[in-house]
Order: sequence, then C-alpha cells, then structure tokens
Amino acid sequence: MFSGIVSALGRIQSVPEDFQGTLVIGHPREWAQLGVGDSLAVNGCCLTVVQREDERVGVEVMPETLRRTNLGRLEAGSLVNLEPSLSLGSAVGGHLVSGHVDATGEVSAVESEANSVWLSLLVPRGVGRYCTPQGSIAVDGCSLTLVSVADCSDGQSQVKVSLIPHTVKSTVAASYVPGSIVNLEADSLAKLVERLLAPHLESIQRASAHPIADAGGRSLA
Repeated sequence: MFSGIVSALGRIQSVPEDFQGTLVIGHPREWAQLGVGDSLAVNGCCLTVVQREDERVGVEVMPETLRRTNLGRLEAGSLVNLEPSLSLGSAVGGHLVSGHVDATGEVSAVESEANSVWLSLLVPRGVGRYCTPQGSIAVDGCSLTLVSVADCSDGQSQVKVSLIPHTVKSTVAASYVPGSIVNLEADSLAKLVERLLAPHLESIQRASAHPIADAGGRSLA
C-alpha cells in the first residue's frame, strides 16, 4: 500500500525492448532505501524491485502494465513519480492507494489561479462513478482532492483538482499539458462500498419490478 505522497522524482534510464523486462530508473542518491523484492510505485503503478544500485533501481514490467497504464509512453529521460510502499506505523499523508491503476485519463486543461494550478481531467465513466467532490483520487500516484465532478455526453467524466505549488514542483504535474495521459486510481473505499451494496441494490430493483399485490390484485408498492 501507498499514501499517494510522492517522495522523489525519478528519471528513466532505459526502457526494455517491447516493454517486456526491466525498466531502469535513476533517483537522488539520498532517496529511500529499497531492496530487491520491495514494492515501488512508479507514476502510481505498483512494481517490484529486481535490481538495486546506489542511484538507480530496476523494476519489472509486462504487457499488462503497458495496457493498463501510461508507462508504455515512457522513454529514456522521462520523469516519473516515485513512492516506496508504506510500513506499519507510517504516516498516511494522502489516502490509502493500492498502486493498482484502474485506467488512464487525459488532461483537458491546465489553468493558473494565484498560487495554484487547476487541472481538468477527462476520465472513463468507470472511474468517474467513484469520484465525488472533496473525495480523493490518485493521479500518476499523487493523492489529490477532487473539487468538482461532472458526467459528459461521450461516456466520460470530467473532474477538476487544484494543485499547490509544492505539488507542481515535486511531481510530474509540472509537465502536464492538454493531451497528457495520466494514470488513475479511484478511492478503494468507494469501490468496496459499491461491491458490498450491490446485492442489496439488486434486491431493491427486483422488488420494484415485481410489486407485491393484495388479495384483490391491488399493488402494495
């Protein structure tokens, strides 16, 4: 698990052929201690460390990683958000993030207001259904607070978040422009609640479709 608080920016050093193999990422020398077998969130995608040196780390990627995330767009020199996994007792500064990317979204607008940056994102409706104002979403592994959510006519949702200067400076958000593709992970608690309530909602829908009648044939619903 992660908290969505990016702790370092990494720079891609090499990308495996056909995106199957080891992705090598350079990072600041003083950054977190990692060992082989540890989990590392790269742009919000939980990957396993398979190589470790003083200022770089290797993580394994596979075709499903490419299909599900924006990592297949990376090339040597690209910057990525990095966060090591939480340990018991760690402070959760953002919200609980699993590192299991739900889908990718697209930046539709980047606007400045005073010291903040407004980010508008087009997200698949399957992710948008779990979004609510003042709720949380992980964008490229960065925990952000949703300000507004609106459904679009094309089967997508548009969400807006506001970034403080520290977030812009410390993450890949500084490179966002309209058209940028980002990794998305909806709040796991929202998905869990939907899963738990689904059987009860289905029962209510079935009952509504078949109202109970009294002895005279009159509906009691």
